[in-house]
Amino acid sequence: MKVHSTKAMAARAVDLCVVLLYGEPPGGPSVEAVAEVLRAHGETVVPVPGAGPDSGSDGGPGSAPAGPRDGEASPEAGGGGGAMSPYLGEEDVAAMREAAVRLVEVLAAPGPDEAAPLLNRLLDDTARAPRLTRHGGTSPWHLHVDSRDDAPWAEWFLASSALALAVLLADHQRVPGGLCASPGCRRPYLDLGGGSPRRYCSTRCATRERVAAHRSRA
Repeated sequence: MKVHSTKAMAARAVDLCVVLLYGEPPGGPSVEAVAEVLRAHGETVVPVPGAGPDSGSDGGPGSAPAGPRDGEASPEAGGGGGAMSPYLGEEDVAAMREAAVRLVEVLAAPGPDEAAPLLNRLLDDTARAPRLTRHGGTSPWHLHVDSRDDAPWAEWFLASSALALAVLLADHQRVPGGLCASPGCRRPYLDLGGGSPRRYCSTRCATRERVAAHRSRA
């Protein structure tokens, strides 16, 4: 069963930011690449590359119809057959990239005093009254702050991610992540550990920078 913890939502947010802004090709990831990350976090996704303007999307003029998150059935289906498919199209990915830029600004903030106003702005722009949902009986009860269970992908992504990062900032009294200090990387990462804040997104980047510093002193 899918986990809906705050940490899991924040980890999903960071992974999506990486693929949306730092993946290949430089002009933006494919619909399938984003769908793969969503699937890794338990979402049921039907990628629709090249969806045209007549596809009738709630998520944008070029995407397919938005469907319920987490692979749930529609409320009308009562949790049984007839579940709506959560289509993901190119316009959805473009809108998610814009959301990712705003989330990375939060992670790049030098401290909680700078990150908190950014999160407040995101929540003011995107969040709605909190509600509990279990998606037609297909998941445990959990909190949503988007407009509805079948909200467009970008709205869901930005609202849920802002909520998760805000809760973690309040819990830890620090920015719950950062941008990799390696000049050749600068990818976002999640940091919820104790002690000194992390500086690198991975052991690979940390090792590369240590080796480069050692060689520069040699």
